[in-house]
Amino acid sequence: MKSFLKYTLATIVGVLISSFIMLIISIVIIGVMISAGDKPVEIKSNSVLHFRIAQLIPDRGSNNPFEGFDFTTFKLAPQLGLDQILKNIEKAKTDDRIKGIYLETGMYSPGIATIEEIRNALIGFKESGKFIIAFSNDILLQSNYYLSTVADKIYMNPAGTMEFRGLRSEVVFFKGAMEKLGIDMQIIRHGEYKSAVEPFTSDHMSKESRQQTLAYMNAIWDGMVNKISHARNISVEKLNKYADDLAINKISAAIEANLIDSMKYQDEVLTELLQLSGLEKESKLRLVKMSKYAKTPKKKTKEFTRKKIAIVYASGVIGLGEGSESNIGSVKYANSLRKARKDTNIKAIVIRVNSPGGSALASDIIWREVDLARKVKPVVASFGNVAASGGYYIVSTVDTIVAQPNTITGSIGVFGTIPNTQKLLNDKLGITVDVVKTNKHSDFGAFYRPLNAVEKQFLRTQIEEIYKTFVSYVAEGRKMSFDEVDEIARGRVWSGIDAKKNGLVDILGGLDKAVEIAAEMAGLDNYRIISLPKQEDPFQKLVNQLSGNIKARIIKSELGMAYRHYHNLDQLLQMDGIQTRLPYEIEIY
Repeated sequence: MKSFLKYTLATIVGVLISSFIMLIISIVIIGVMISAGDKPVEIKSNSVLHFRIAQLIPDRGSNNPFEGFDFTTFKLAPQLGLDQILKNIEKAKTDDRIKGIYLETGMYSPGIATIEEIRNALIGFKESGKFIIAFSNDILLQSNYYLSTVADKIYMNPAGTMEFRGLRSEVVFFKGAMEKLGIDMQIIRHGEYKSAVEPFTSDHMSKESRQQTLAYMNAIWDGMVNKISHARNISVEKLNKYADDLAINKISAAIEANLIDSMKYQDEVLTELLQLSGLEKESKLRLVKMSKYAKTPKKKTKEFTRKKIAIVYASGVIGLGEGSESNIGSVKYANSLRKARKDTNIKAIVIRVNSPGGSALASDIIWREVDLARKVKPVVASFGNVAASGGYYIVSTVDTIVAQPNTITGSIGVFGTIPNTQKLLNDKLGITVDVVKTNKHSDFGAFYRPLNAVEKQFLRTQIEEIYKTFVSYVAEGRKMSFDEVDEIARGRVWSGIDAKKNGLVDILGGLDKAVEIAAEMAGLDNYRIISLPKQEDPFQKLVNQLSGNIKARIIKSELGMAYRHYHNLDQLLQMDGIQTRLPYEIEIY
């Protein structure tokens, strides 16, 4: 018996030691691989910048050397942020070694407002006289086609497909499933347009939800079509007719309609790029990936200064606590804003919002720090793809709000949900719950019974108070009356261009415009940009990826494009407390 225990213990210890050694070896190997790809990049003359959209684009790039490393495949695929991409395009504009840009789009869309910012940057790049060639090797999504229209030439693989049929909105409703499961979602909301709860209470869109959705989709589509019309010299009427008739059913039809220029295989496009870059006598094209070009320093044009503008990146769902790099934690963001306010070298703050909202309490905690900051230094908000509900709440009193015409914003409304699983537990699973309590409503909010009339009124009072606070903050920041804000609030979602008309947004533009405004307000000619919050320690993030986060990666790998539905449902089920959130996840392709 002693021998058995001894050998068993030795085996366990051996496995643990071996696992630890393998972990260390893995980290060393990964570090070597990443270091090898992190060496300074030499850019040769007559090079072409290769911008390939093969994954989602976050607002902020990561300084983590392990970012983009897939631990399920052991491959490194750097994920650049919008900030890095815009810097690259601006840098390439005056870089004599870069002759042009090769824009390669695929089956990923980074979001329509992100597309807008990149498109505007590429228009600025073309002012240098350099070329842009766009190519799609598989499916050309509408949003990526919109981006491609800035190019001198648009090419497609002869076997590829092109989407041009207008925009649509799809909402998944869970009411029938909830009824079959025996779950009753008890919901209190303020605002007839606050349709975040409708998937649990209905099997179709309400009149108000359909009205607001159609309004912002029409605004976004009209903006896209008008700019495509200008770029390709095709009338708006013709473009809409092509979409209505599903006329672009093959690549030859797209060429005939002048939507694209020609069918070409990728090798033919690369041969043309070789000629355009002045290397027709050479055998190899000098392509420089965006991720590599990001490592080349920009020429210094100004002297060193201690004066700074802080860009606070607020991306993801708003919640209580520290949060993570993929969501907005009230503690982390409040601390970051507080430090930026107290740092005398930071002369202005730009808050970049890309959020559908979230917890009302967490939003208010962040709002407080934003409000304190704007009383001592200029604070400007820049809206990305989505800045709605809680995403609007946190910056409602800033000095200036800048948004893209196709940003999704507004949704000034509040709701609360408490699931009642009594039928599921009792009738489906045969589970009962007994409770002992000291007071009549000690078990208020319990998941195993329905709310009574008094409790519903209690929740309704809380929601009404939060709504009044929300509208009051917006009224103060927008210099409008309570009634004026209430008229455009009530949970309604707006496009950026319509939000500019009704006063929720001041200026149409991107992040660069917001920084420019902040610098002007602070009286700065020379300044540095810093990014907040401070990013997670790379090695801590590596440990997380090797442990808990690997589960999400595996699920995402298995589900592919369908992962977003799993993620959205998971987020809905995790909603706790009173929420200031968008009606649903909005993605425009």
